[in-house]
Amino acid sequence: IHSLRSPRNPEQKIIKRVIALEGDIIKTIGYKKKYVKVPHGHIWVEGDHHGHSFDSNAFGPVSLGLLHARATHILWPPQRWQKLQPVLPPERKPLHREQE
Repeated sequence: IHSLRSPRNPEQKIIKRVIALEGDIIKTIGYKKKYVKVPHGHIWVEGDHHGHSFDSNAFGPVSLGLLHARATHILWPPQRWQKLQPVLPPERKPLHREQE
């Protein structure tokens, strides 16, 4: 889970899960294309609440230059304190991952 600047408003920071890296092919959820090959220098990000998240399914691949930090914990509110796990839901794994 990473913090990045919103592609629509660089003043706003958003926190999203990185789903795919450059060269990966991903099946989208409501994006204008059903399948996308993530271009060089970009990532595909999604929120955990599909259909209610402002993410790559709304604005497409995100430039790596907008990536800001990695989120490791939830600190607020106190009853939600937890360490975040870098796990992809199985249904959101890329369909194809390019080998280097």
